[in-house]
Formats: sequence, structure tokens, C-alpha cells
Amino acid sequence: MKIIDLHCDTLTAEAGDGSYLEKPMYNDQCDMAFSKVPEGVKWAQLHAVFMPDKYRGDDAVSFYEKIKSSYSSQLEQFSDTVVQCRSAADIEAAWAAGKFASVLAVEGGSVLAGDLTRVKEIADDGVKFMTLVWNGENEIGSGHDTEKGLSEFGKSVVPVLEESGIIIDVSHLNDAGFSDLLGVASRPFVATHSNARSICHHKRNLTDDMIKEMVARNCLIGLNYYTAFISDDENCDYAEMFYRHIAHFINLGAEKNLALGSDFDGALLPDCLSSPSEVVKMYDYLLKKGLTSRQLDDIFYGNALRFMKNNMQ
Repeated sequence: MKIIDLHCDTLTAEAGDGSYLEKPMYNDQCDMAFSKVPEGVKWAQLHAVFMPDKYRGDDAVSFYEKIKSSYSSQLEQFSDTVVQCRSAADIEAAWAAGKFASVLAVEGGSVLAGDLTRVKEIADDGVKFMTLVWNGENEIGSGHDTEKGLSEFGKSVVPVLEESGIIIDVSHLNDAGFSDLLGVASRPFVATHSNARSICHHKRNLTDDMIKEMVARNCLIGLNYYTAFISDDENCDYAEMFYRHIAHFINLGAEKNLALGSDFDGALLPDCLSSPSEVVKMYDYLLKKGLTSRQLDDIFYGNALRFMKNNMQ
């Protein structure tokens, strides 16, 4: 089996005392430790540097550098089993060598500290995806904590990100910001970890119109495992509700746009999606629900790999 997961917060996974866990990529206290991936599964993971909303300016830059340094150290220490990838070809080469693939991402545009020249700096680090905002406001725009759209800086940074080979991620972006983005984006973008608002009404999820627009633009959408984004009812059958999201996306024409975007180590997850081994089991559950192996192969890795081949420079 092959799996590409578009989002986890494992690099900033916290211990019980609020400190960050050491070597999280191979720390069994984490949801997404490579040591937990079932034998024989080829896994590619987007590792996001999560930028807390409280950091701005130099503090944001310093925080990013701290987490990136930890990431680089882990890649060096575990080089026999995991490799950083900057292209789809790199991912396939890692798999062929029997290694896990890791793609560096950033969750939160505060990493730029309002400075366009920092786009090149993070691109040189190998950052390939950037979530523009988290829940609150930064120099680029805002998440659902406000109704503000993209700032003028935010509108100006979009083409710079595109030209630098950093794919824009609209997860967390509020509705006004999404609308603004449509006016300035010229290349396909992603929602690395977002579900369907028609199935679960949280405003972090995508509306049907957003989904249709993303299909028309050949974008990619990663299914989020967070309980609050799967269902409005905490007593639901989460596996069934997860299937309903998939069925809804397919009904809207997004069959070739769907991927996985777990939110491992960043959210409360249902038991049925709580670890790599449970995700592997979900494949068989969804087969029994009537999805075909071709559809599931696309969702579990194929659509993401094709998107990366077309868009990840």
C-alpha cells in the first residue's frame, strides 16, 4: 500500500508539560511516528512547521528556524529510513529505496514576517507548501477568528509564492480570504486538511461552491481526521461520517481531487483514524462501503502524487 498524507503537526508535537517532544518523527508518543507505520506500507508525509498565532516578526522567524533545525537534525539522524523530498520524483525514489518520504511545509504565513524576500529563504529550505493562515490574523490574512480577507500584502505574496514553487494551502483561510485568493491565484492550490461543510457545518470546512471551484482549477483537497470537522455530533459513527464526506466530494465531481490530510498530532482524532495502522484499516472499510480500489488508490496516494508531478517544482 502507498499513502500520501498532506498534513501533520508532528514537528511541533507537545509533551504533557507543554514542551516539545524530542525527535517527534520517531517518537512513539506521537500519532505520526514513522515507527508506527505498518510494515510494507510506502508512506509520504507532509511535515508542517506549525506557526502559533502569537508569534510575529522576528519571533516568528526564530520559532520557524528552531523547528526547522530540529527537522534537519532528525533527517540526518534517521537518514537510513527517511528522506526529505522536493518533488514527486523524489518521493518515488524514496519509496523505491525502501525509505519514507518527507515534504517540508509551513502552517501559518507569519513565517514570512511581512517580508517578501523571505519567500526565497523558505523555498531554499525546501518548503513546498504553505498554509496562508491559522485560526487568527497574520500579515497575509485571517482564519475563522475574523471575517477579514487577504491583506494587500497577502494579495501581493500569492504570485511570489507561486513563482518560487511554494504551493498555496487554503486550509484555515476564512471565506472572505478564499474569495480574495481566487482573484489573485493563477496556479492550482490545495486545502491540505479540510472537509465538506455540507456534511459537517464547521466553518473550517469547504462549502460546495469552494469545492466546485477547486475542481475547476485542478486543485487538491486533503480529508481531515479531526472529530469536530468530521461530524457535528460527537456521538456519531466517525467511520461512517468520514465515508459520507468522501461520497459528497465525489458527488460534486472531486473524485480526482481528493487526498488524505490527517492533522495527526494537531487535533483530537477518532479511534478509527488515530494512527497510521488505523488509516490502513480504513481502506478496507471504505471498500466495503462500495468505493472501488481504483478510487481508494487515488484518494490514498494517486491524486496527490499526480498533483505533485504537475505542480511541485
